[in-house]
Amino acid sequence: MRKKIGVVLSGCGVRDGSEIHEAVLALLAIDRNNGEAICMAPNEDYPETNHLTMQETGGKRNALVEAARIARGNIRDIKEVKAAELDALVFPGGYGAAKNLCNFAEKGAAATIQPDVARLLKEVAAAKKPILAICIAPALIAATLGKEYAPELTIGNDAGTASAINQTGSRHVDCPVTEFVIDRKNKIVSTPAYMLAGNISETATGIEKAVKAVIDLI
Repeated sequence: MRKKIGVVLSGCGVRDGSEIHEAVLALLAIDRNNGEAICMAPNEDYPETNHLTMQETGGKRNALVEAARIARGNIRDIKEVKAAELDALVFPGGYGAAKNLCNFAEKGAAATIQPDVARLLKEVAAAKKPILAICIAPALIAATLGKEYAPELTIGNDAGTASAINQTGSRHVDCPVTEFVIDRKNKIVSTPAYMLAGNISETATGIEKAVKAVIDLI
């Protein structure tokens, strides 16, 4: 029986949604570990960035519609997904994790969480099911679960982000790009990916290890 792994996307593109390499590498690792990815995203509009100039356009894009590009159309509105359907939950990085799924990029430790994301994340944590956060996504986990669970997490070694994570009640642990941190008590795994990676191979190595660790926790 294939394990059902929820993958929470936030759009399509590193600056205004999910980091595409991280999302695809996570999907590949899930499949290679005999898991079935259940892709989802919020059905909401968020500010658009031109990925050629890296400047905001003033326009907006719908996260669910954009994330459907990564999922090849096989995706659900996160509002409709329940923890009972899943064996684990994965959050790829990209600025969308810190701008769309929550506002950590703006508010730091005082971040508020998109309501459907918060509800599902809290359901999964309460059910003691594994969670994987990639790149900047551990900041989302910290902002949502920090006070109640005090999880151990990594975004690599960026001091400013680590400090903000610690202020949520979570504990940041420095970690090299090709490794991961595992909080066995809370079943939370995290890996730095493009917070540190100099190339896609380094990102792939960390994500592959982290996905296997999450599936082993199920």
